[in-house]
Parts: sequence; structure tokens; C-alpha cells
Amino acid sequence: MASLSDIGVAAGFNVLTAVAFLLAFAFLRLQPINDRVYFPKWYLRGMRDNPIVSGAAVQKFVNLDGRSYLKFLNWMPAALKMPQDELINHAGLDSVVYLRIYITGYVVCLLYVLVSYTVISCCLSLSPTHKLTCIMI
Repeated sequence: MASLSDIGVAAGFNVLTAVAFLLAFAFLRLQPINDRVYFPKWYLRGMRDNPIVSGAAVQKFVNLDGRSYLKFLNWMPAALKMPQDELINHAGLDSVVYLRIYITGYVVCLLYVLVSYTVISCCLSLSPTHKLTCIMI
């Protein structure tokens, strides 16, 4: 059986890995060289130009605007509030499916937390002689 410190190390590693991937995504998404990967529909509609053709030499590959790095998650609340049809037209069906999976996972985890909190609070409210029996279940 895993000890509490083992679980803490695993949780810490998972949190650090998730944060590292989020920061890598945010950094790579903001680079002009990766625009075709992250915004393909915008190129097909003519809303973006190829950064390699236009712009200064360094700005073709690296985003030098520091303010954009501070606001790298501003798109998330807008995407969650956007109607489904508009989101499909703007970002694509894969983004809508990803957000559906994300929201469903959030709701399921919230329900699990509420149920487990209810069970644990009921166990702790019992008399001291029944605590061990309730926790063993």
C-alpha cells in the first residue's frame, strides 16, 4: 500500500507535468512560426498571412510582444461561453469535442467530490467507536 508521501510525490509530479505542458502549449501557440498549426482555418479564410513572408527577420519566428505572454489563457472563458455552432465555425469540431470532454470530466469530478465529502463527513460525525469501521468500508 502506498504511503501518504508516495501519493504526494505522484500528485506533485502530475501537477508539475500538467503545468509544464500547459506552458509549452501557450508558448508554442504564441509563436508566429506555428500559426499554421494552431490556426489553420484562419489561413484558409485569409484572416492571417504567412509570417515567414511578411515581417522582420526575428519576428517571423519569435513573438516579441511581452503582453501576449501575460494573456495567454484569455481565450478559454470566451470559448466556454461561445455557442456550439459558432465555436464549430470558429475553431472546428475537434475543439468542440475537446471542450465537451473537458466539461464532462469537470462535472463528473465535481460529483465524485460531493459524494465523497458526504460519505466522509457522515463517517466523522459518528461516535468515536464507529469511526474505524466506517473508514474501513
